[in-house]
Amino acid sequence: MQLHFVDRQTYRLKHEHDYLEQLRLQHGDFYLIPEGGSNHLAVKGCRDWLHNIDEEFDLITCACGTGATLAGFIEALKPQQNALGFAVLKNADFLNTDIANLIDVEDNWSINLDYHFGGYAKTSNGLFEFMHWFKQQFDIELDAVYTAKMFYGLFELIRSGHFKPGTHILAVHTGGLQGNDGFRMKITNNR
Repeated sequence: MQLHFVDRQTYRLKHEHDYLEQLRLQHGDFYLIPEGGSNHLAVKGCRDWLHNIDEEFDLITCACGTGATLAGFIEALKPQQNALGFAVLKNADFLNTDIANLIDVEDNWSINLDYHFGGYAKTSNGLFEFMHWFKQQFDIELDAVYTAKMFYGLFELIRSGHFKPGTHILAVHTGGLQGNDGFRMKITNNR
């Protein structure tokens, strides 16, 4: 593999026909993996994964960057089930359109836009305190970029009575723990 750096301005051209043609001329045939891997293959993989889960649930939740994981879960839902994504990006209302473009289902899912903590990879002392508490309570480490925001939001919604009592919630931890290395000092200082 060879990595070629592109600046932000060039990166924004990633969907433009002329830019993609320039890449073909420069590198020959290639397979473009979209940001976050968000394409129909990702949706299929997440859908197939959920089909193999034996847990009964009313609601499935996950953190959302590009929305591909949530889209796959949505496609795997049974009629009485719902999905809730937690956006980790600020001003992420566009995810509703992006996810809708990946799936055919319309009414069994939503995205919560309230627990992004200022945007992608943005954090707060409160988030790190929650991560520490969660680790102490459940012996499960969360990552500061994705899953901590989802679990924080989920616990806040549960505490506020957002869900009907007795709702069975499947919260999916999608990994990302390697990203904590960049936050290690902040995580450690909140213990």
